[in-house]
Amino acid sequence: MTASGPAPGPDPAPDSEQSDSPAVDSPAGESSAVPVPGAAGLSVRERALLALERRSWAGPGAKERAIREELGMSPVRYFQLLNALIEDERALREDPVTVNRLRRVRDARRGRR
Repeated sequence: MTASGPAPGPDPAPDSEQSDSPAVDSPAGESSAVPVPGAAGLSVRERALLALERRSWAGPGAKERAIREELGMSPVRYFQLLNALIEDERALREDPVTVNRLRRVRDARRGRR
C-alpha cells in the first residue's frame, strides 16, 4: 500500500541559517550553554559532562584523553565544571544516579582531609 499525502513543498536551502533558533556548537563550545528543549534545562555541554562521567574507564589516562578529544577542554576545566554541575538540581533531575554517586565520592574525599 502507498500512502497518499500532499506533495512535498520546496526544500529550504541546506546552508541557510534560521535566525529564530539558537545555534549550538560542539559540547565544549561557548554557545553550548544554550539549554536544549526537553532536556531538563541542561545545556549540551552539561549533558555531555554527565554522559562522559557515566562511562567506565579501562586504564589510567583514558578518561583524560576522552575529555580532551570529545569535549575539547582540559581535564582541570572539566572537573571544575563537573563540580559546579553536581550542585545543580537540574543535573540531579537529569541523571540522579550519576549525580548522587559523584556527590558521595566528593563528600568521602572531603571527610578524609
